[in-house]
Amino acid sequence: MTKETGQSSYALMRSGRGFKLMLASLLVLIGLALYAYSRQFVEGLAVTGMRDIGTMGGSAWGLYIIFDIYFVGVSFAGITVAALVRLFKLEHLRPISRMAELLTITALVLAALVVVIDLGQPGRGIVNLFRYARPMSPFFGTFSLVISGYLFASVVYFYLDSRRDAALCARYPGRWQWLYRLWAAGYKDTAEEKKRHEQTTWWLALAIVPLLVIAHSTLGLIFGIQGGRPGWFSALQAPAFVILAGVSGMGLIIIIAAIFRSVPALRERLPLQTFAWLGNFTWVLSVSYLYFVAVELLTGTYAARQEEAAVTRELLVGNYAWMFWSSAGLILVSFLILFGQFLRHRYSLPLMVTAGVLVNIAAIGKRFLLVVPSQTHGSLLPYGAGVYSPTWVEYSIILGMFALGTLAYALFARVFPIMEIQESEERR
Repeated sequence: MTKETGQSSYALMRSGRGFKLMLASLLVLIGLALYAYSRQFVEGLAVTGMRDIGTMGGSAWGLYIIFDIYFVGVSFAGITVAALVRLFKLEHLRPISRMAELLTITALVLAALVVVIDLGQPGRGIVNLFRYARPMSPFFGTFSLVISGYLFASVVYFYLDSRRDAALCARYPGRWQWLYRLWAAGYKDTAEEKKRHEQTTWWLALAIVPLLVIAHSTLGLIFGIQGGRPGWFSALQAPAFVILAGVSGMGLIIIIAAIFRSVPALRERLPLQTFAWLGNFTWVLSVSYLYFVAVELLTGTYAARQEEAAVTRELLVGNYAWMFWSSAGLILVSFLILFGQFLRHRYSLPLMVTAGVLVNIAAIGKRFLLVVPSQTHGSLLPYGAGVYSPTWVEYSIILGMFALGTLAYALFARVFPIMEIQESEERR
């Protein structure tokens, strides 16, 4: 491998016509989101569909919080896969380890941005967080564990896990050689460095796994310990958050890995067996979550308080029934697809990608059903039923968030190997 071609062979995406068209489309969506946010910043949250609970008959939390929960959820599976690969040497999943790590960091940054957008006046909200923060509040735990500690641990793990490849890329001259040298930070890939690197990342992965469970459980407890809000108060909220986070995250990793597998140079490095492992994880988590849903419904219909039963009726036969049954049905269909392939030991990538799309649509629906119905129909006071209808501002900002995440992924893959460099590539 010559110096002129060595570094470029490690890169994945090229600045071809399709890549530039994709970037242009993403920038248009981001521009639309910025315009929508400028209207919200100037005119306030009145331009959204969110209204106060009770007298204004609305929902104080809307799409922003729904997708904050969704983004934090998909981040769970990313770093979990990477940590399990390191701890248990799951070589079949190693090809998608870096993709999963990048998904975690990107999703957590998007979650933080969505929370800031939901504040209406971000400056005032951030200042008041430091002035009036209550450490005993689940909200404080969400910011300190999920947004701060969880993100910091993920970034450190990602950095350490990528130093070797940065050092390899830094050997060859190019536009980004300065970045690779900075990233490598003197790493030379010697035998002693490899051993120290393996030990450090193994212990960090071991520490990250319980942090993941605690962080996502804390997010679920924001809802689960609200005794005055029917539909939220439940001991199952925390574990259900963890399970559904795994379902949606695994499904999204399947989609991302399938997109990169379409690149001819990566097809052989992403065998069908890798997707089979992801699919098996997904169907196990899916059926576990369906069990949680069944238990929650049994509790909410058989022996619940009047207010709790009213929220459950809205989900089963009321205004939200179409979304509830659609979401549950999509999870069930994806389970049948993936479990059927497991029984036959015959795996189809298009079917697995379809299942990944279905579980993510269902996860968004379930997050909506968690956040909104309890606010519009779960009051203990004698208020009438409320309604929540998102506006173009909210839709535009959320689309912009997805575009921003995709842009970050694409740009990273443009300048850094999206998969770990193999020894055979290093020797060429």
